Amino acid sequence: MMTVQYGHRLKLAIPEPMSTLNRTVRSEIADAPANPRRDQRRDAILAVAREVFSEEGYAAASMSTIAARLGGSKATLYNYFESKEALFEAHIRDQCGKFAEAALEFAEDRPVAEVLTRFAERFVDHVLSDRSVCTFQTIVGEARRSPELARLFYEVGPTVGRERLTRYLESAKRAGRIDPPDCALAASEFMSLCRGRHHLALVLNVESRPSQEVMVADVASAVRMFLAAYGAPDTAEHG
Repeated sequence: MMTVQYGHRLKLAIPEPMSTLNRTVRSEIADAPANPRRDQRRDAILAVAREVFSEEGYAAASMSTIAARLGGSKATLYNYFESKEALFEAHIRDQCGKFAEAALEFAEDRPVAEVLTRFAERFVDHVLSDRSVCTFQTIVGEARRSPELARLFYEVGPTVGRERLTRYLESAKRAGRIDPPDCALAASEFMSLCRGRHHLALVLNVESRPSQEVMVADVASAVRMFLAAYGAPDTAEHG
């Protein structure tokens, strides 16, 4: 796994605005025919690109390396993604989208503590995974020189998660099950509690991923603290 040394900047020159790249990726997806084989090929490209970006970092990774590992030509690769920047953007969207599908469903008919625990366990497992930590390191390493990449990650990753959690908390508040004065702030606070003490240490490569038992205990602690602060005062149980 490639790690980015603290304070080190990776040199990157982006030849066109990220807004153009955003449109390029969306256009490629929208214009592509409903062809299962093409979809499978695109998924295979993203999987290989993910490995290369993780191992070599964004700046050092090249379309030639990705094409060689894929076992095809650069022409084939460029048929799907017109540049490395567009491919990296698609990688970010794919990774964040898969997490959203897996973790950002909130069962409003279940006790709040249960719903928050389910969300937190999946969130912590995701943000402390090798893949997510490596992506985060890469984004931080590029953020000063290429703020468009950082903004894209922030908007399709953390912002989406926070907004969906906020909507769930607002619904639970309307039902009288919790009572935070500001649900958006409460969502940010809960996600920070879940991220806990391990995320920064992993990003700085000074600590290994904690055990499953430790992560489960940290999640339980985060849920208890959240409900102790924001549980509705007139309910017997926080759920």
